[in-house]
Amino acid sequence: MNPFFNIYIGPMFGSKTTRLLGDIDRQKHKGKNILTIKPDIDKRYATQEIVSHSGGKVKAHCIASVDDLHNLVAKGEIYDIIAVDEAFMIEEIDEALIEYYKSGISIIVSSIQMDAGEYPFQNIKNMLPWATKIEVCPAVCTKCDADAYFTKALFDIHNATQEERIGAYDMYEPRCMQHYFGD
Repeated sequence: MNPFFNIYIGPMFGSKTTRLLGDIDRQKHKGKNILTIKPDIDKRYATQEIVSHSGGKVKAHCIASVDDLHNLVAKGEIYDIIAVDEAFMIEEIDEALIEYYKSGISIIVSSIQMDAGEYPFQNIKNMLPWATKIEVCPAVCTKCDADAYFTKALFDIHNATQEERIGAYDMYEPRCMQHYFGD
């Protein structure tokens, strides 16, 4: 079987995690063994599960670093797929996932691709050329009903700590281009 590398990117609230969970569910029905990963810093909804904003969820290993991923894989269990939610929060995850993909393991990633300050995440940029499927998942603009491709911080993002930047509806809004740059 040829491995695949699916990446779901877009702003917050664009259903990226929902798509990741859908891929996981589909692959489980095919009998695939899946290693599910989330960054341990992301404690918004649960500590041991990947959870979508709409409530879908699956058990997951929380990792602090890419070394934790390597340790899970090295335990000897054979994985067909590695699925990672919020990949932008894990340093060097790009290099690890690319190597696992080259070794024949399929990869599923969901992540925002740039922060609310309009800076692309390098680890996401590095994975894109390896993807066999890239889906940009727009949200709905909170100011109108247009597709939203940007995430607007509702606080001073430049003076916030990493922990303060991890939030949900009360801290960020999806915005269309007009309401992101013009608001």
